[in-house]
Amino acid sequence: MSTGSEGIAVEKRGPLAMVVLRRPDRLNAFNQTMFQELEDAVRKLSKAPLPRAVIVTGAGSKAFCSGFDVNPDNPMVAEMARAMEGGEKEAIARLIDVVRAAVDRLVALPVPIIAAINGMAFGGGAELAVRCDLRVMDPSAQICFSEVRLGLMPDWGGGATLAHLIGPAAAADLVLTARRVGADEALHMGLVNRISAPDQAVEEAVEMAEAIMGNGPRAVQSALKVIRAGRNLSLQATLDLEQQAAVDLIASGECLHGIGAFLSGQKPDFPDLPPEGSTL
Repeated sequence: MSTGSEGIAVEKRGPLAMVVLRRPDRLNAFNQTMFQELEDAVRKLSKAPLPRAVIVTGAGSKAFCSGFDVNPDNPMVAEMARAMEGGEKEAIARLIDVVRAAVDRLVALPVPIIAAINGMAFGGGAELAVRCDLRVMDPSAQICFSEVRLGLMPDWGGGATLAHLIGPAAAADLVLTARRVGADEALHMGLVNRISAPDQAVEEAVEMAEAIMGNGPRAVQSALKVIRAGRNLSLQATLDLEQQAAVDLIASGECLHGIGAFLSGQKPDFPDLPPEGSTL
């Protein structure tokens, strides 16, 4: 995790974690170091106590993230060029694995991941945004799956996720034309959850996170587990998972805090989540 002026910064605000992409001079584009720092940040966030929500946003006011840095000073560009020249598919696959591993581990954190789209989200940045659970978008921001303009395609997992999010026909429209989508259209098609007031995407993402964090963290985690799994399971399998998750949640005893506080007219004080990999 970066301690300098560039890289990935993790800011803890009580139970809320902010993951800030800090390369504003490159519109927060990812280079090799950024992918490694993202993995380092996720490892830090996976330790106890887990945050109750994570917000991902970009530094500055111009960009959430412009995706993969294709400038020659990104070592991954030279590696990709050598692999292409030699037709080395395995080398190309390893490079894509680096990208996917970092993004996959972030969005696998068992807490809600909210993208505060404070500016342009292009290419991999658009993919990163749709791979989060929730999205708050500045009214002046734009989303663009721009990869095909460069003779590339989505490979951060965002193309597949987009098809699940808005349907295959709408996903084909955005990915194959590489057109820019403004906030109003993004909200209408279900690409984002909310449009913020101007320059307030982060602040309104924090408000969303605070509403989530006021609820039982194990309840939120369990419900989120079912929602995420439902993208890939049949309805019956999702129903079965929901039932088992509800049984496990009730057995954890978290509802004793919530129901007790409700009956006494007080605000519940829920215990923190266990570290990732622990049982509820």
